[in-house]
Amino acid sequence: MDAETALARFAATIDAHDWEGLRALLHPDFVCRLVHTGEEFARDAWVDFNAEYPGFERLHLDDSVVSGDRAVGRAHVVGRDGSGEPQHFAVASFLTLRDGLIVESVEVWADLYGGPPSERRA
Repeated sequence: MDAETALARFAATIDAHDWEGLRALLHPDFVCRLVHTGEEFARDAWVDFNAEYPGFERLHLDDSVVSGDRAVGRAHVVGRDGSGEPQHFAVASFLTLRDGLIVESVEVWADLYGGPPSERRA
């Protein structure tokens, strides 16, 4: 599988909540690093983390850039908080392939629609 196909399948399987399909896209040595929290997950732990994440509903791939065995995707993620209110996030996923499978994902997450912090604006 090439990087463009891997990124498209990665996003589609997460959006479909197809956790076994996601696991099949990941290399046995897969590692995910979450830049914003400093966490690191191996393949099965990361798939389980996503499968069990409370309130997750949708992931839509908005943009992508591919070069060789690397792909970067920017996606909009929608979930619900404990009271059922919608939550919106942006995630940039930097994927690396090995042997036709995703061996690494570095993710950077941000809340959407919160506006700029007032203390940082004049």
